[in-house]
Amino acid sequence: MPQYTKVEDMMIRNVAYTTLPGSRDEVLEILKEKHVSGVPVVKNNEVVGIVTRTDLLKNPEEEQLAILMTRDPITISPEQSMVEASGTILNYGVRRLPVVKDNTLVGIITLADIIGAIASFNIMQPVQELMDGKTVVVWDETPVSIVGMIMEMSEAKAAPVVNLAREVLGVIGDKDLINMSVIEDYTEHSDMSAGSDEDEWTWESMRDTMSLYYSVSRIKLPDSPVAEVMKYKRNPVTVVPSTTVSDAARIMKRNHINQIPVLSADSKLEGMIYDFDLLKALV
Repeated sequence: MPQYTKVEDMMIRNVAYTTLPGSRDEVLEILKEKHVSGVPVVKNNEVVGIVTRTDLLKNPEEEQLAILMTRDPITISPEQSMVEASGTILNYGVRRLPVVKDNTLVGIITLADIIGAIASFNIMQPVQELMDGKTVVVWDETPVSIVGMIMEMSEAKAAPVVNLAREVLGVIGDKDLINMSVIEDYTEHSDMSAGSDEDEWTWESMRDTMSLYYSVSRIKLPDSPVAEVMKYKRNPVTVVPSTTVSDAARIMKRNHINQIPVLSADSKLEGMIYDFDLLKALV
């Protein structure tokens, strides 16, 4: 039963993490290599922050980990229950909780871990009762760079992709955006004037000007249409409104996804069911 399952029974003990001082590029490499959405930041064996792919996408030109990370992250102890972990994740809107004992990082429990547990239960509640009705839809010809902006401004973690016939082709998520991103280095130019037109010591508004060139590095998304850079499946994973919570969790676990388009009997998009939504069945 969920209330008897402890965090220590589910947590990942071999945690991918980064340390201070650190850089954005190091974190980006970990996210791509380990296929995770965020990592704890450790200093002197204590958890001092957490940095996620959303942090990187929101601050594409920032390189310093100390600025990118969220300080004093929400943590949990290994003795607490899975239901308590689910409530904490829902209340704070986070996807992972560093597990701390005696101020030391001993593991991490993620939303995906809890979804895996839900898949083993027999929760018969239909997903239509848990959907929040908020869905951001993008056209398959939309440039990926614009999709990134849409998702950032709407605070959406994923969006179904449709064609002109309104058929659901697949889903693009923040994980896809990170995998598509590249680090772009370029040079900025700035003219720094040593005077002004009102300066009585200038002659005919002529003044000395100092040109300043400085290097900038940022995360860049491609301008190609979503359809060109995403590998769509011929039959994208979908569910119907009557699909049970545990069945939806099993589908997410089996396909390594955290959201599923919900289609009506006539294949019309009704919305999305997210892993966050499934936690509501527990708490």
